[in-house]
Amino acid sequence: MITRRLNCAGYQFSEIASGRDSIMAMSVEAVKELIENKVAFVRRMKLKAVELKPCHVKLSAPLQDNENHIGTMYAGALFTLAEIPGGALFLTTFDSSRYYPIVKEMTMTFLRPARTDVTIENDISEEEYRRIQHELTSNGKAEFVLLGRVMDEKGEVVASSRGTYQIRAIGI
Repeated sequence: MITRRLNCAGYQFSEIASGRDSIMAMSVEAVKELIENKVAFVRRMKLKAVELKPCHVKLSAPLQDNENHIGTMYAGALFTLAEIPGGALFLTTFDSSRYYPIVKEMTMTFLRPARTDVTIENDISEEEYRRIQHELTSNGKAEFVLLGRVMDEKGEVVASSRGTYQIRAIGI
């Protein structure tokens, strides 16, 4: 039996793992590489993983090379920045050798033009982590919702998002 300490959304707790229920989140370096370079569009937009840890991610995207026809950030770049945290949280928190994530639904509200680089931070609480882990063990899949706020360099919200993600067991 293995006990692993997780720092999840500001909480520290022990996860006891044995056999089928073992947790094997990817290394930070491997997650960073996947997030920033695996998808060609994401690589071209120069999205960066600023903070990656169990149950917490912070990502950024530069305005430069992501401008639209009026010189503000292209809506597709904002959408991509808001969508990627679901996969990043999965990769830093759950067992990618047994499960994979998908996005089921994503909505965006564009509140004001983004005229600077932008960031997004997302967390999964300890309670939500435990719920997801229980559903994965019991059902082979689990859904979770992330609410995001894309912030400019002044700390103003330029867009908000709501993403529904599902984690599925490989082979389902």
